[in-house]
Amino acid sequence: MTTAAPDPDTAAAALAGRAHRATDTLHSLIYFVPEADEEFSAVGLRPGRMHYFASRSAPMGPVGAAVTAATFHNFNPALVAKYIPRAWTLASIDDILAARLRVVDRAYRRLGLLEHAAEIDELAQLLREAAGDLPVEGRPLFAGHAELAWPDEPHLVLWHAVTLLREYRGDGHIAALVTAGLSGLEAIITHCATGRGMTVAAARHLRGWSEDDWAAGEAGLRERGLLDGSELTPAGVELRATIEATTDRLDTAAWSRLGEQRTLRAIELGKQLSREVVATGVFGSGVFGR
Repeated sequence: MTTAAPDPDTAAAALAGRAHRATDTLHSLIYFVPEADEEFSAVGLRPGRMHYFASRSAPMGPVGAAVTAATFHNFNPALVAKYIPRAWTLASIDDILAARLRVVDRAYRRLGLLEHAAEIDELAQLLREAAGDLPVEGRPLFAGHAELAWPDEPHLVLWHAVTLLREYRGDGHIAALVTAGLSGLEAIITHCATGRGMTVAAARHLRGWSEDDWAAGEAGLRERGLLDGSELTPAGVELRATIEATTDRLDTAAWSRLGEQRTLRAIELGKQLSREVVATGVFGSGVFGR
């Protein structure tokens, strides 16, 4: 009896998903560190959530709230509109982007990541190669970031490369969510229901959805047979699995150019550095599920 050879496309997609999970923490930590409020306030932004929306959408230019809400997808548009476009009247795009790199520099230093200089340098080189010259069609957030100049210091190169890869994948993920027929609210509700994302309380607070919004979203998902109470039904589980598989498949270009062995090395290094970050407690408690 013989067994079928593994599907190379499926294997490549699974590897892309692993690479994302191993490295994304090195980007997302900047949204949780105190240096963010300090640096962005210094250039004129208001403390709190404004800097998240402004710093992440700034590479696209001084866009309106609708563009930011569309490209971020699972935030309440009313929350976005509290900060965008007002942020552009308080600080220039160039100042916001420069402040963002200062946040990264200070946070990486304070968290002790620069003590792993050899690993940072190796991973930065791998991910810079992976992120370079990827196609921009249909990927607005990635396209904006791809036009930014590369920083010089290895730890900033690493952060910029991880950011490019994250936004490339994120744009593909939104395409998968739209194809699945999930609104931004429905997307975050079903992701929370998997137990692998944020807790419901954190998601509602950080994404700007009220209890009534959330209840209405859950009711709609129950009508579609995707939720039973607040739990995913088998159909809901299958839909989320399809979304993640599609996201992985749309994310293979970067990792295919590295090849399997060098991607595995990037995963190894990314996990090592990410464990260092998580061990500092930077993300706090009560934000993420399992």
